[in-house]
Amino acid sequence: MKALGLEQISQVINQLPENPRLIVSGNFSTPLALVNALDSQLPEYRLNILNAQVGLPNRPGVHYETAFVGPGMRGSERLAYFPARLSLLPRLIKTHTLPDLVVLHTSTPRNGFVSLGSEVNILPAAIESARKHGALVIAQANANMPYTFGDAEISLTDIDYIFDVDAPLLVKELIEPTEVASHIGLRIAEKIKDGSTLQLGIGAIPDAVLGELRTRTGLRVWTEMFSDGVLGLRDSGALDTEQDMVASFVFGSQELYDWINLNPQIRMRRTEVTNSSGNIAQQPQMMSINAALQVDLFDQANSSRVNSRIYSGFGGATDFIIGALNARGGLAFMALPSWHAKTDSSTIIPKLIEPVTSFQHSYVVTEHGAALCAGESQEQQARNIITFAAHPNARDELTNAAHDLGIF
Repeated sequence: MKALGLEQISQVINQLPENPRLIVSGNFSTPLALVNALDSQLPEYRLNILNAQVGLPNRPGVHYETAFVGPGMRGSERLAYFPARLSLLPRLIKTHTLPDLVVLHTSTPRNGFVSLGSEVNILPAAIESARKHGALVIAQANANMPYTFGDAEISLTDIDYIFDVDAPLLVKELIEPTEVASHIGLRIAEKIKDGSTLQLGIGAIPDAVLGELRTRTGLRVWTEMFSDGVLGLRDSGALDTEQDMVASFVFGSQELYDWINLNPQIRMRRTEVTNSSGNIAQQPQMMSINAALQVDLFDQANSSRVNSRIYSGFGGATDFIIGALNARGGLAFMALPSWHAKTDSSTIIPKLIEPVTSFQHSYVVTEHGAALCAGESQEQQARNIITFAAHPNARDELTNAAHDLGIF
């Protein structure tokens, strides 16, 4: 491992092939100082980041790649989207999208290790792929990155270069749930019992659910990610303090980052562990909570595309839905508002025309109610979705469409 300053960046550039692929820490953990330094000397390259945030280099010659589109790449004409469940992405990195350079955002060294801190995800697989195929690994070591345990700890022997910075971490602004999100959160929370295990997705609805769970006890966490909602569970005593909280990445406030720093109860695991449907199915009363853009009368969800263009991706929703449905006492919730205000249209539609992201959920939940789907016949699923989840203004039209589709 060699220390690296701005003036030595060319040492890394000179070892890369033309148009190299850079696999970079994603979400709110992207090492922007290092990425910008590399960008200044690379005329053309492929930038592979999960859920990229705004502020990335954006110019001709920078080609985006991802399996989950974030706001920093959304709508770009230079985007290559790789459809993949998150659980399968580590395999893709080792067989198809091989890195030429892995760019990490880590803590400062501690006892011969650095920690990936708030973002583990697919990075261990990327490091392994780099080591196997002769690629480089470079770390932006930041004094402000929390030191977390589990698969987050990376030996300095696995890093070729280290680039020191002292920069604040990106934080996610706290947004109060809307009235609709609060109603949905309440309807889901009513079905979550003491001692349940939670998957906490991204967005207003999962945050609203957590806000309603503070009176529960013995709650466990096995999730792809969590944010500030867990702090409310901690403060209210709702968490099972004898169980580790397992996640693959974290983003939120500075208070959240301070809490996970050197916290032995937080175990950051690689994607292959957190998103294994087999591991998820072993969690007691596993509650999978995910959001959709549209749901149809066949209980199929579109969570990924708008007007056929990729908006996000599969993420880990399908991994957790399958795992939860196989868990003892598990439930898989698919949540969404019943009406889209901007288009003035129902989000419950007769039949998806967009590619299906997931299907077969326990409940489809809107602000109007929770429609039971698991274990119901196709006809009864549709009747439940219309009666309990659809907006009242759409129910007659959906009923007529169900007849036309031969459901009723």
